[in-house]
This record gives sequence, C-alpha cells and structure tokens, in this order.
Amino acid sequence: MVGTGIFTTSGFILKEVGSSSALLLGWFVGGAFALCGALCYGELGARYPQAGGEYVYLREAFGKPLAFLSGWISLIVGFSAPIAAAAIAFSIYLLKAVGASADPHRVITLFGVPIVTLSLPVMLAIAVVVLLSILHVHSLRIGSRVQNLLTLFKIALIVGFIGAGIFSSGGSTDHFSGRLSLGVLLDGKFVVALIFISFAYSGWNAAAYLGGEIKHPSRNIPLAMLAGTLIVTALYLLLNLIYVYALPMEEMRGVMEVAAAAGARLFGPGIGRWLNGAISLGLLSVISAMILAGPRVYYAMSRDGIFFPLFGKVDATRHTPAHAIGLQAAIAIAMIVSASYDKLLVYIGFTLSLFAMLTVIGLIRVRFKNPGEDPAYRTWGYPLTPLIFILGNLWIIYFSIRSRPAPVVWGIVTIAAGMGMYVYFYRSRSYPQGKNTNNPTVVRTLLSDRGEVGLNPSKPKEDLS
Repeated sequence: MVGTGIFTTSGFILKEVGSSSALLLGWFVGGAFALCGALCYGELGARYPQAGGEYVYLREAFGKPLAFLSGWISLIVGFSAPIAAAAIAFSIYLLKAVGASADPHRVITLFGVPIVTLSLPVMLAIAVVVLLSILHVHSLRIGSRVQNLLTLFKIALIVGFIGAGIFSSGGSTDHFSGRLSLGVLLDGKFVVALIFISFAYSGWNAAAYLGGEIKHPSRNIPLAMLAGTLIVTALYLLLNLIYVYALPMEEMRGVMEVAAAAGARLFGPGIGRWLNGAISLGLLSVISAMILAGPRVYYAMSRDGIFFPLFGKVDATRHTPAHAIGLQAAIAIAMIVSASYDKLLVYIGFTLSLFAMLTVIGLIRVRFKNPGEDPAYRTWGYPLTPLIFILGNLWIIYFSIRSRPAPVVWGIVTIAAGMGMYVYFYRSRSYPQGKNTNNPTVVRTLLSDRGEVGLNPSKPKEDLS
C-alpha cells in the first residue's frame, strides 16, 4: 500500500480542498473507505482463496465477461499506469536530489493536443522501468531479494521521517488551519481530492491476489487486509501531520515533491537533498513490486484462454513470465511519454474505484446466490459496510466525471477496448475446460522467494495446502 501517493499527492489535495483540516479529513475518510473495502474483500478472500483477486471474485459473482474486464483493467490501470506514475515521481525526486533541472522538455502535439512529452525526467522514468523489468525477467530469486531490501528501506525511511519530524523545531502549529463542517464533505473539490487519496490507498486489496499461496487463507487474507489498512492509515495521517507542521499552505499547495519540501524545511536544505534521494530509492520499491506482481494476472488470463497465449508462457531458461513483464513495461512507457502525473492519478483513481465497487456489489450477489455458505470470515457490519463502500465510490465516480472529464473519458475508452478484446477472445478461442486459475500449478506465486516452482514444469509440484 505505501507507495507513490503518500509522497506526491498531498500538495495536489491541498490545492483542491484549501485547508489543512480538510486535507487531514480527506486522508481519514480515504482510510475509512479502504477499511470498508478490506472488510468486504476479506470475506471474498475467505470464500475464494485463489490467486487473482478481482478476476476470481467477479468471475464467481457475475461470470467470465466482467472477470475478463477486471483482468484487462489490472493490466492497463492496476499495474501499468501506477508503474508509470511511480517512475515519473522517482525521476523527479532523484533529479532534485542531484540538483539537476527537469528542463528543457519538448512536447509533440497533434492538432494542438499534447501527445508525447520528451524530457530528462521522462527519459529517466523510462530507463528505470526498463532496468527493473529486465531484473525481474532475469531471475525471480534476485528480483524478490531486491524487492525485500527496497521495502525494508522504505519502511525505515517513513518511520524515521515521522519520528524526526515530531521532535523537530523547524515547523509551526500555526500552519494548521480551517474549520470543518458537513459542507466540506459535500464539496465537489473535496471529492476530487479523494480521487488522489484513493490512489494513495490502492493496494489495500493486494493480499487477495496471492490467495492460492497464503497459508490458512480463510483467516490470513482478511487479517492481512484489515491490519495492513489500519497501520497504513495511521502512517498516512502521521505523515500528513508532519507535512502540514513543516510547510505553510502557500508552499505546499500544488507541490508534487511535498515530502522533500517538508524535509528541507524541517531539517535544512542539505538534509532535504539527501531525503530526496532516499525517497527516490523508496519509490524504486513501489515500481519493483508492481513489475513483480502484475504479470501474474495476465499469466492467469492467458492460461484461462482469454488472452494471447504468448503471455501465458514462461521463459525456458529463467522460468519467469518474460513476455508478460515486457508487455507491462511497454504499456507503462507509453503512459510515461503521453500523460502528466495528475491526469494519470485521476485516470487510475476513477477506473479502479469503479471495479472495486463492482467487486463489493459482487459480494452482495454471492451472498444471495449462496445463502447457506458459512465462510471462515464474514464481513463486519454487513450490510452497512459494503453500502458505505459502494456509495462512497459512486460519489467519487460522479464527481470524477463532472470535474475531470478528460481522464475519465480515457478510463471509459480503456473499458470499451477491454470489452472488444473479450469479444475477440470469446469468438476465437472459448474458455478451455479444466484450465483455470484454480489450478495451483498455474497460479504458483511469482512473489515467493522459495524459488520458481509452478512456473517450471520440470520441477516438482509442491502441495500448496
């Protein structure tokens, strides 16, 4: 969960909502929405402890067409677009660390519409996507170890930053401003801010993608999502308290590298530069994690017969899904050169909110279809919890369409393209019987540091129970 958003979105959010109190309220509401989603997904994970996340849940609730669309959205929006956003953020933080300028840049237009942006941050973002993709193609063992080290570094960085900020005298409590009222929640700008916040919280459902590889999944999938969401919500609120304490509103509003600006104000420009470099390394963890996890969905779709067979193949020497990783990298690079950071966030937030909402609606449908089932975990607060999540996401989707139509149109185009792809695969090769993501030899985790068993047919098939 802890990724690009918490280091980059608070300045955009403050620009929308106009006060620090509304900013902090937004992060709290976003955490509450994520928690409601985690409570609902926990039951789906307990009912269907298989790898694939929404792909499995929507298949069980609504059938294969919507399941395919969720997998398609995972390819384009769930992983490739966040990889692009994280790579852009990484390049900007790294350039700040070394004192390099992001200019000059060149924009290529078509009929007056910007199509491609070429600049040093763009080239650097492309380079890091290519290098990390090559790393994960080369070896699962090396890739997973690098990922573990980067994640530990990121956690230490965040905890250290919060701790040092609490004891710093470089900020001011006068920066906290604005009175809260019910009208703030109904303000369209506050809802737009929730789009950025929902992007920062995305990942609360990540444990669902690993259902087939988690021990005691009926217990541990809900536990992982609930505990993770609560911990991250607390970290996000503390980090934003530090940002507001460090920076006056005029210096924070609209700033992308808000964590570095706060660090420079609290600890001095020299430390601020080092912090820029540290955050850029932390963002490498985000990019690496998504490059590592994303191909599992496309791999499962291909093995199910609803995606190109090439992306269900594993490199004979490396035992990694090289083609799926390459496809993901190519889409991410296309997004890096064609979209600005804030537009990417709205595009991601709108589309993921739509499919997360459909998945929770699927939970209600599954309960009606199977009233006698008693999974190990049932959603706390049902039916209020799923209703809060559904209504909250409808709220976000409505204001996304109303206030930011261009990225929303691209989200709708992405969904329409997915529908066309499904029709193509349905007509050309129907679902093969007996080959699906329930097969443990198909979904053996790409994240496990125990080796590449399951992606290499020459190795023994372990009992996953």
